[in-house]
Amino acid sequence: MEFLEVGHNPYLIAASIVIAVLAGFTGLTLTKDISKHSVARRKGAIAMASIALGGGIWSMHFVAMLGIQMPILFFYDAAITLASALLAILMVGAALLILHFVERTPVTLSAAGALVGGGILAMHYIGMAGLQLCRAVYTPGGIFLAVVSAIGLCIAAFWIAYGQRTNRNILLGTLCFGFAVCSVHFVAISGTRFVAVPSFNEFGPAMSNEVLALGVILTSFVIFGAFLSMSVTFFVPSVMTATVPEPVDPVPAPSAVPIAVRIPCEKDGATQFIDPKQVAFVRAEGHYTHVYMQDTKHFCAWPIAEASKRLLKAGFLKTHRSYLVNPAQVLHFERTKDNGVCRFEGGNLPPVPVSRSHLKAVRDALGF
Repeated sequence: MEFLEVGHNPYLIAASIVIAVLAGFTGLTLTKDISKHSVARRKGAIAMASIALGGGIWSMHFVAMLGIQMPILFFYDAAITLASALLAILMVGAALLILHFVERTPVTLSAAGALVGGGILAMHYIGMAGLQLCRAVYTPGGIFLAVVSAIGLCIAAFWIAYGQRTNRNILLGTLCFGFAVCSVHFVAISGTRFVAVPSFNEFGPAMSNEVLALGVILTSFVIFGAFLSMSVTFFVPSVMTATVPEPVDPVPAPSAVPIAVRIPCEKDGATQFIDPKQVAFVRAEGHYTHVYMQDTKHFCAWPIAEASKRLLKAGFLKTHRSYLVNPAQVLHFERTKDNGVCRFEGGNLPPVPVSRSHLKAVRDALGF
């Protein structure tokens, strides 16, 4: 078996690295603070972030592949090339859904990172399977290093970027993600040899480097445009609030007069309305909630989603997907590893957990 001599264009290699980093920044920034929005808006943001991250993985790979120089003319299978891009986007989307619709724990962060790492690997090796008139020959060592690089670096990227959703962490996570994508490609390519084959596989239509370049230019243009859009609000947040004064209406319309929130609780076949100021916390119980006061517990027909909609406006804090807390009733807060606990005056009320995803907001609200 005679291996082909392979060279690389340094400018296209540099361009592929830039694309990976910009795609990582765009995808990780698109999902910042989306937990504050509705489910529909969260799904939309996750879809766009998946396209940015998955499309960035694909674009980085094929920009680098355009830089490969071999002594023969070779092509790509269009169907396999498209499948590699779609698979990367789907696997990244699954990871983001885990991060934004499941409570974030070390296990879910690691699972999401491993899933994205698997997406990078699948994209790379499926994309390589689309080569026509030449074939990639892999070494066990190269495959092993690529797997370790992809999964290890992606887990690190998501631990950093989602451990705390600060600008600093997002930037560090972006670098880890870009390094993961690039390392998988270049580590895998360094352990890959190429041999010429006499005919096409004919799975899908053949695509030349020139046609592939058009597709890569288009996706890169979208990624650069999305990067510019996100960077405006990321690095210069003041532009969002700078120049438009809010209208002043000293006499609100009758429909705008706020109505005091009261919690309807059922007891002995009657409905009792409770002032939220007297409530310590609200806990989800299936499709209903329990309302805890200093000396009593009441049943409320509101589901936790309805309770959140009404009570967050009244000053309550969401500490966990199943708990809403009145900060005025919190006597003591303590940190336990990556989570926290709120305790109340007297010994009658149980402590309320604070999950990792809500830890910063609770600490800020309590004045830490």
